[in-house]
Amino acid sequence: MMRTIAAILLLLLLAPALPVWAGEPAAPPPAAAGAPPAGVAWSSLSAPQQQALGKFQGQWGSLPPERQQALATGAQRWLSMSPEQRSAARGRFQNWQQLPPEQRALIRQRWQRFQQLPPEQQQAVRQNFRAFSQLPSEQRQLLRERWRNATPRERSEMLQRQRQLHPQRGGGRRPPPLRSR
Repeated sequence: MMRTIAAILLLLLLAPALPVWAGEPAAPPPAAAGAPPAGVAWSSLSAPQQQALGKFQGQWGSLPPERQQALATGAQRWLSMSPEQRSAARGRFQNWQQLPPEQRALIRQRWQRFQQLPPEQQQAVRQNFRAFSQLPSEQRQLLRERWRNATPRERSEMLQRQRQLHPQRGGGRRPPPLRSR
């Protein structure tokens, strides 16, 4: 389960690039107030972008403008990655494809909730994830078990103690709890 959560968090960081590989829509880029998003002409893409998006060439003109924007942005991000980053991204995407549809839906919901958090809470989540990731695997496993076995009241107390110990990480409004599977 926690291995899945770690994979989820890594996927969250690469979410904008997923459309390049999956052919799934990404969140559209912000548009001017009231203005419909502008499409991207195939001819306006750089040669490397066209190569990365080659499988879409025949249908490019029929894609919605938001989809064209998302694909162009994803391709540019892909091209800016080092070979090591691309290899890691491919591996994460393969893991993503192997997840059951229900789990992917849950991950998407959690990502949307994360995106709705204020920036300072997003930063707190990232800091907590980094801190947790740096713990020895035995300690992470103990913490997971402790959390899993805790009552809702005990969990609340654990979170409160954490906030008191590290106010810079968890201040402000508390996000809604994630549902356990």
